[in-house]
Amino acid sequence: MKTELLFILAALAAAPARAADPAYVPAAQLHAELALPMPPAIDAERTRAELAELHRIEAERTPAQVARAQADEKDETLFVFRDVFGDGFTADRLPRTAALSARVRVQEDDISAPLKSAFQRVRPYNQDGTLHPVCKTKTKADSYPSGHALAGWLDALTLVDLAPEKREAILARADAYARNRLVCGVHFASDIEASKVLAYAVHAVMQGNPAYQQDVAAARAELLEALGLKD
Repeated sequence: MKTELLFILAALAAAPARAADPAYVPAAQLHAELALPMPPAIDAERTRAELAELHRIEAERTPAQVARAQADEKDETLFVFRDVFGDGFTADRLPRTAALSARVRVQEDDISAPLKSAFQRVRPYNQDGTLHPVCKTKTKADSYPSGHALAGWLDALTLVDLAPEKREAILARADAYARNRLVCGVHFASDIEASKVLAYAVHAVMQGNPAYQQDVAAARAELLEALGLKD
């Protein structure tokens, strides 16, 4: 994973951000598909193991776990982390944080869409018809990397910049959010692993963007005031 991360960071660092871009790191300049490893082949041993894992998760998932996974699927914003920050952590109450969230969401879309098209990995339930997914399905081969997992980890790392004192709780929630894609039965484990590597690499470059720094500073000040967090 360290080698993959270094390659991604090198690719991203070569892409200067443009102030007019809605995303902090312009996807057109990333060429991240050259840095991520190829997903396991359909007939690979790892794919078979990952399908077996999905069957095990399906057999063991509870109605409460299914409900949580379905709820997570509907929210790809910073505010999915409200269980870390409390009921006051809402877009209505935190407009600057909401604006930051929207821009991070654009970042995820800009990055994941071309990668999904480049790798064209078949979704697990389309490969194995005996799986029973409980979230939205599609016929398009776009499983790798997971967009939801990428969004969750990018959101989490952004929130760590806003509230480093809550780092452990934020990252634990991100892990749970990503794993819920497996509970849903709509992704392979390697899909979400690739998203995590990519999120850390992209976030490292985002941190160097002055626009990101300004947006984080404004959102952190808002968060401190609204939720009574200590600076």
